[in-house]
Order: sequence, then structure tokens, then C-alpha cells
Amino acid sequence: MADPVWLLVMFDLPVKTKEQRRLSNSYRKLLLDLGFNQVQLSVYSKYLVNASGVRSILPWVKNNVPARGEVRMLRLTDEQWAATYRFYGPTQVDVEGKPEQLGLFSDDYDGRETIFADPD
Repeated sequence: MADPVWLLVMFDLPVKTKEQRRLSNSYRKLLLDLGFNQVQLSVYSKYLVNASGVRSILPWVKNNVPARGEVRMLRLTDEQWAATYRFYGPTQVDVEGKPEQLGLFSDDYDGRETIFADPD
């Protein structure tokens, strides 16, 4: 089995028009639906127990980037993630650890259907 990894998705998406904002919000929702957690406004993370899981997520992340959007995806080992620094104001706080358990359902699912491009 491959080593676990943290995926970090960072992006800049256009939000000048109403349609661009809608597409940007849909992209954020897609990341949440894929099991990512919001770290900052345009930075999302996901813990994978097996690095081979990146292959199934990559097409969804790639094929749904809105026009003129820029996305970067970074893979980090547990050791690299744990070595990062996190601040709340000037105070350093602990970095998030790997999840206790993997959940199949999100507690914040609102029941609305979202349509995304099929990665295939």
C-alpha cells in the first residue's frame, strides 16, 4: 500500500461577473463534495490514506476549473504536513492532524444537487 498523503488545492478563480462568482462557488462546493476541507478562502486540503487515490480525484479537480481559473495541486507527506507552521494572529497554533476516521457523509450537506463535468 502506498504511503498516505495530504492534497493541497490552491486556486485563483475569476469573480468579477455574477456567472464567474457562480462558477467559483460551484468549484468550491465540488472540492467539499470530494472530501476536501477549507483551510483558507482559496486553499483546500484532503487527507488520503493511500496516495494512489490522487488518480481518482485529479480528473475532477482538473476538468471543472472555470475558464481563466488557475489551480495548483500539491501532494505532501504526513511528515511534511506536520512540519508546516500555522498562525492565528501572531500566535502559533497546532497544525491539523490526520482525521480520526474517514467519513462517508458530510455533516453540512445541504441537499442541493450540483452538476459538475464528468471527468471521463
